[in-house]
Amino acid sequence: MREAEIKRETLETKINLYINLDGSGSYEVKTPVGFLNHMLESFAKHGRFDLKVEAEGDIHVSFHHTVEDCGIVLGKAVLKALGDLKGIRRFGDAIVPMDEALVLCALDLSGRGLFFYEDKNLRGKITEFDFELIWEFLKGFALESRSTLHIKVLEGRILHHVAEAVFKSFSLALKESVGFFGGNVPSTKGVL
Repeated sequence: MREAEIKRETLETKINLYINLDGSGSYEVKTPVGFLNHMLESFAKHGRFDLKVEAEGDIHVSFHHTVEDCGIVLGKAVLKALGDLKGIRRFGDAIVPMDEALVLCALDLSGRGLFFYEDKNLRGKITEFDFELIWEFLKGFALESRSTLHIKVLEGRILHHVAEAVFKSFSLALKESVGFFGGNVPSTKGVL
């Protein structure tokens, strides 16, 4: 089984995260940010990852630290679960519609943490959740998983729908990327 558990504690957050890349989509998510819980549950369900997340954070300041650090910890856990990266597909992509929203995600488990994001300058709140925190979460993931991640919002007006399409496309692209085909590291360099 390709699984990992990462614990991270700072003066701002305390996070314990477990992921099984070869799971069935079961999840137990407990953070103080309701909308983040919803997105992580969707991520686990659609990627068929088993995911457990317990997080505490200084939400009296803002949701920023908790959301960003959850992305960081998820990235570290995925990288650890992949081990030597031998036999993975490496690349994945997905385009997901969610009502009026349409989002493209492309992912390369390249060994190089890069993040590219375009959301048509959508801004606002989903309940108390600042929409731009999605960027912080995904940036943290990309850098810590050492992957190249592209997210592009092609269409969308309702922030909730756009956010769901982002997380679902990310989940599906990651599932494809971590797919196991056997063999060596998928790189002409012989290393990722």
